[in-house]
This record gives sequence, structure tokens and C-alpha cells, in this order.
Amino acid sequence: MRSGLTGLVLMAASAGALAQEVTVMISGGFKAALEKLAPRYEAQSGDRIVLISGPSMGKTPQAIPNRLARGESADVVIMVGDALDALAHDRMVKDGSRVELADSPIGMVVKAGSPVPDIGTDTALRRTLLQASTVAYSDSASGRYVQSQLFKTLGINEQMEGKAHRVERIPVASEVAKGKYSIGFQQVSELLPVPGVTFVGKLPDNLQYITRFAGAVTARAAHPTEGKALLDFLSSAKARETISATGMIPVATPRDSVQ
Repeated sequence: MRSGLTGLVLMAASAGALAQEVTVMISGGFKAALEKLAPRYEAQSGDRIVLISGPSMGKTPQAIPNRLARGESADVVIMVGDALDALAHDRMVKDGSRVELADSPIGMVVKAGSPVPDIGTDTALRRTLLQASTVAYSDSASGRYVQSQLFKTLGINEQMEGKAHRVERIPVASEVAKGKYSIGFQQVSELLPVPGVTFVGKLPDNLQYITRFAGAVTARAAHPTEGKALLDFLSSAKARETISATGMIPVATPRDSVQ
């Protein structure tokens, strides 16, 4: 009896010793999904997930590429796919470790209690933008699209000068909630978790811009095996429902075709 108990204690101690702290640098688009999935993964794996937030791109010190460039440590990065390509080019992530996770559409919010405008068609969206006193967009992929393409496609580039503003690092919806801007654009998954705003809807299909989010193990990962295991979990069928609930579209994996 005593021998059996001793064995169980030793097994538990061994499992605890093997558990690792997996550090994930993550941009806002996928953060809500991972925050919901982390407790389940931690219970399953025994590892603990530590999140470090930052934009996928941009000039702020908190941006993931800038964090890595100055030597901050992480086991995994989860970010906009194009920005991850740049990290791969600079050999800041391990070759062959990239995992496709989800696609994220752009949506719009207004401050809670404000009238909800119509953005269902090109004409309606154009009218809403022209009538808005101020417009905010992010400093990441969705904001670059809004600034460089959306306004131009709608033929309102000149009219938006002076009232369209880029919000760096922090969620656009948080600034709309404070009343600083009348409407805000960002990936749907970054808008939905923010209190104090009303989600108006996604951009019309013909004006939509989809951002791919992907993850990879960093070149200097202290726990590369555990990092890859986390990415495999996030790309599995087990995670799909939760990812969808945060406003993202899970990416089908090669495994799906044989299930």
C-alpha cells in the first residue's frame, strides 16, 4: 500500500517537474480566443500559458517584431500572417514551425447608446463615413487597409483627411467607448470583447479585407516542443468552436480532409 502511494507521489512530482511555462507573444486578433482556450489547454497539458500582448507590426516598442529584436524572450508568436512572414525572413522563428490558425474580418463599432448606422452596402457605408465626425482605425493590418484602400475605393479619401485617425497599440473600441471617436474599425475579434461599444457589423463582402492569423515557434524558444504542442492544439478541431465564437474563421487543417 505504502509502495503504491509512494509511486503515485513520485509520478505526480515527475509530471509537475515536466510542466513548463510557455510564453506567447500575441497580437489582439487572436488574443480573445487564446484567453478562452488557455485554461482548457493548461488542464490538458500541465503547462502554464503566459501572454505578452503587442501589435503584429508598427513602430511602438510593444510591437512583437520590436520586442523580439531587442531580445525579449518568447516560445511562440501568434500574429498577422504577413508580419510573421517578415519574422521568418529575418530568421526570428524556427523553419517549418508555422501553423495557420484563423482568418479575421474587419468590423465596425460605435459607442454604446449611440444610433447604430447602416453599413450593409457600399452606399450606406460611404454615407455613414461621411456623416461621422471622427473615425478611428488600428495601426495593424486592418487599419492599413482602411487607410490605404477602403477610403480610396469609396472615393472619400479627401473627405476623410483630418477626421480619420490611427490608434496605436491599444484597442480601437476602447477609444470609441470613451467617446474620443464616433466610429471605429478593427478586426471583429478585437472589437467584440471591449465593453462600452455596440458592434455594428462586418464590412460588406465586396469591401471586406480578411487578415490571416498564424503562429510559430521562435528561434530562441526555451520550450520549443511545448510551444509547438500549443499551436497544434489551437489548430485542432477541439479549438474551432471557441475560435468561431470570438468572431474569427478557423483555418481548415490538412487533418480535416481525412476525418
